[in-house]
Amino acid sequence: MKEAILNILKESIDVKSNCVKRNIDLLVKGADMIAGCITSGHKVLIFGNGGSAADAQHIAAEFVNRFEIERPPLAAIALTTDTSIITSIGNDYNFDEIFSKQITAIGNKDDIAIGISTSGNSKNIIKAIDTAKKTGIFTIGMTGRGGTLASCADLVLSVESDTTARIQETHITLGHILCDLVDRILFPEEFAAL
Repeated sequence: MKEAILNILKESIDVKSNCVKRNIDLLVKGADMIAGCITSGHKVLIFGNGGSAADAQHIAAEFVNRFEIERPPLAAIALTTDTSIITSIGNDYNFDEIFSKQITAIGNKDDIAIGISTSGNSKNIIKAIDTAKKTGIFTIGMTGRGGTLASCADLVLSVESDTTARIQETHITLGHILCDLVDRILFPEEFAAL
């Protein structure tokens, strides 16, 4: 059991390290895009299924409440939290539309949409990304090795792993890096005081 624990830890560290190093320029670009979106009065819409839904909520909370520094709330919404909306769309239409209909309702040109899918092939994520792009919303995809999401999102942060748990762990690390970078861009004086 101890060996299994250490192997899991090593694999997690290696996957995260490789992913961040490979995506470092994209992380900077994504943070710049998010900071520009927020300063221009727009918002970030985040969505995923299962564990990725939890990640969407987690990242949205970091933006809206606070991350590492005291600062004003930043506009972000997790499209995974309103069970009445999600279940009514799923029941009346199709589960594939649970995020795209929300983007149609509340998304505006120059917002940013972040779709999270470990496989990169979740139909409702792909449909939401397509809807966002048609609306003039910049799209960011967080995925595993790629899938369809890698070919349709404007900016793709991919994790080179076949293990869902390692992909999810890396996605939340990427989300935290984006939050940190956005804070550094928008509130440099707070970091200068540290």
